[in-house]
Amino acid sequence: RRERQRFVDKNGRCNVQHGNLGGESSRYLSDLFTTLVDLKWRWNLLIFLLTYTVAWLVMASMWWGIAYMRGDLQQAHDDTYSPCVANVYNFPSAFLFFIETEATIGYGHRYITERCPEGIVLFLFQSLLGSVVDAFLIGCMFIKMSQPKKRAETLMFSRAAVISQRDGKLCLMFRVGNLRNSHMVSAQIRCKLIKSRQTPEGEFLPLDQCELDVGFGTGADQLFLVSPLTICHEINSESPFFCLSQRSLRSEQFEIVVILEGIVETTGMTCQARTSYTEDEVLWGHRFLPVMSLEDGFFHVDYSQFHATFEVPTPPYSVKE
Repeated sequence: RRERQRFVDKNGRCNVQHGNLGGESSRYLSDLFTTLVDLKWRWNLLIFLLTYTVAWLVMASMWWGIAYMRGDLQQAHDDTYSPCVANVYNFPSAFLFFIETEATIGYGHRYITERCPEGIVLFLFQSLLGSVVDAFLIGCMFIKMSQPKKRAETLMFSRAAVISQRDGKLCLMFRVGNLRNSHMVSAQIRCKLIKSRQTPEGEFLPLDQCELDVGFGTGADQLFLVSPLTICHEINSESPFFCLSQRSLRSEQFEIVVILEGIVETTGMTCQARTSYTEDEVLWGHRFLPVMSLEDGFFHVDYSQFHATFEVPTPPYSVKE
């Protein structure tokens, strides 16, 4: 079957684009910090470089302008003359003085004299503006580097979901795993069934979301994710798959969105990993191969069999039938 458009990709990216915002696009500027954090790395680095480059050139031009208006450039080599900034002869020397002041390098060759009130005011303005720019941009870069998005890439989901019997009940199952030794604290799993439907009143809902019970009442949705786990949704009279059979599965169109959330043990930040399964990726009458084995003093996980399944005898009828 031709692959259809997904609501959520296998890697967790949501295929939703916002358009025709009109005047609402100004809301992005009202929360500029979050907007910068959400940008791609290449745009962040470009804004970082441009902001500092423009700020340096503007402030260096202001120092050069003060020296030019006071006539310091023409009398800079006169030992009896007291300039605003000592040893500033041209724009490069004014630029170097600004960099030395901003970076608190202080070589001692260029300095502000006490007979220059405008220079003292500009120095205070430069210090305040530099602190604000540093706090904003460096804070933005730090938050972006510490985001737990990369941690989500070491959380695995099985490529397919399976439907088979467990404890005498028909169940929809899929597998999750953690590739790192560091644990996900308070890990929780949720599932959403996305399917179009029409209400009794005639309203058509193209992307109706329905919750799939993966153990809310029993606490099975709270995971101790130190080894691969098989998440189970029992198909009963309360399940949206109550009327689903092996034959009707071929003609259905739905998408199961899986959301795994937890706290990264090393950083304490909340991490979320997502994936989805379409009807083509649900295997009827299959079960996952075991991946755990007991070695000398420890349990070994074989991730080469993480996605592997095998067929088991399963009735082709729905639970309702």
